[in-house]
This record gives sequence, structure tokens and C-alpha cells, in this order.
Amino acid sequence: MDRYALKKTIDENPEKKLRDIVAELIYDDIINLRICPGTKLNVNQMASELGISRTPVAEAVAYLTDIGFVVQLEGVSGSYVMSLDMGDMINLYRVRDAIESEAAALCAHTVSEDTIYRLNGLAEAFKTSVMKRDIPGMKDTDMPFHRLLIEECGNPYIMSCYESILPRLTMYQSSMLNFIANEASRSNPWLPNVTYNHTAIVSAIRMRIPELARRAMSDHIDASLSFLTMAGDNAKKPF
Repeated sequence: MDRYALKKTIDENPEKKLRDIVAELIYDDIINLRICPGTKLNVNQMASELGISRTPVAEAVAYLTDIGFVVQLEGVSGSYVMSLDMGDMINLYRVRDAIESEAAALCAHTVSEDTIYRLNGLAEAFKTSVMKRDIPGMKDTDMPFHRLLIEECGNPYIMSCYESILPRLTMYQSSMLNFIANEASRSNPWLPNVTYNHTAIVSAIRMRIPELARRAMSDHIDASLSFLTMAGDNAKKPF
């Protein structure tokens, strides 16, 4: 746990309860895989690392349990970060396909040339980052690309649906980017699709062909799911 990040957040939000700040820090570490799925959370250790009493940490862990990111395992004591699960991932990506494919089609109708320029910049930067195995670069360009599409599609209900799946989606996307950075990913046949699909989506939007944009996005999400599935099989366990 990052004691500096805690102090900074407290200074910026003096009115917030300590337990809420700690919960946000742990939550952020979980969804970005800085705390690995399946990890047992040691409240005393986290409190010591943060330089605070165990009470706000315990309360933060209890809150994260309530919203499903921390779990208790049957027959085992303690609290654990939720595991990434292949079945859950497949269900999530099917919903993601429905949301983001529609958003891409709407963008082909409505987005400005400035938005297309920004999307293209993110797509090109993501492609370069993949080729360099640059994880920070991929993280700075992958999810922002998808979020920009959602924000610019013009449908607030799509935005609301996307927000509801974003935390778990971030976890799976972080896993995918970690796999891409691994040398073993070079043999994954889905890597080229994952690398170049963003560019195809932008091209369809630039041509103002909604159905082509929808199909390009759906192909991209299918490729991402296939990439993760094969990476998990090669690792002998999903994540």
C-alpha cells in the first residue's frame, strides 16, 4: 500500500472519512491488478504500510466485500481479492460487445472530426505501445480509446451501462495488457487483431458507415476475448 498516495488523498479531500479513502485506494489497486486476484488481504499489514490504525482498513475491506471485489472463501479464514474467472469474463465481454458496438455505430453517425482525430491518435499510440511491449503506454491508450467512444456516442444510457461494468472490465483489460507484454504472446494468433482493430474501428467511423463500425468493434472484442482465452489456456489457468 502507498502511504504517500494516502497522505496526498487526505490532503486533497479533508472532509472525506479515512475508511472511504482507504477503500478507494485498495479498490484502485485491485482493478488495476496492483493487488493480484486471489490475494489474501492482511488488514494489519496494510494498516502498518499506510501508517494508520487497523479499524479504517478493516472497514474498507468490509465495504469492498459488500460490493463484490473482496470475498470470503468457504472453509478458509480471511478476506481475498476476487479471482478472475473465465466464465465471468465471457459473460462480461458479451455485454461489452452489445454496449460498445452500438456506441461505435452511433459515433459513425455523430462524432466530430476532432473526435475522430483524437480516436486515431489513441489507436496509433496503442499500436506502437503493443509493438514495444510498453504496458504503461498501452494502459494510457487502450481504455481511454474505448471510453472516448462511449462518451461521444451521444446516448447517456450507454454511458450508464458502461460505467456499471467498467471496474471488472478494467481488471480483465489489465490482464490482457500484461499478457501482451509477455514474450509468450508473440505466438498468440489473436495478437495482430488486438493490435490493429482500433485502427479499423476509426476507419469505419471516419467513412461514416455505422454497420461497418459496429462490426469492427464486435470483431475487436471477440479478438480480445479469444486472446485472453488462449493466454489463459497456455498459462494452465485463466488468470
